[in-house]
Amino acid sequence: MMKRVIRWSVMVLGLGWAVLGFASEKININTADLKTLDSLDEIGPVKAELIILYREQHGPFQRIEELDKVRGIGMRTVETNRDRITVGPQDP
Repeated sequence: MMKRVIRWSVMVLGLGWAVLGFASEKININTADLKTLDSLDEIGPVKAELIILYREQHGPFQRIEELDKVRGIGMRTVETNRDRITVGPQDP
């Protein structure tokens, strides 16, 4: 009986995470809007706008690490968000 309760609890918790977006797909930094970029750790609305301006001026990011070329964003921020971001269908 206890194992059944534990399994049920784990299943409900997993479903809750999926509904809340914790199990969502990665954020594409080449196509994401300001609000979506703002949801990344250590990225507020100002840095999100700078990411958008950078990609408009320089074209799409080819690699995740290029995000550190945006003023105010360093490799620490890139590493903090590495598991949540992508530059396209296949990251190099």
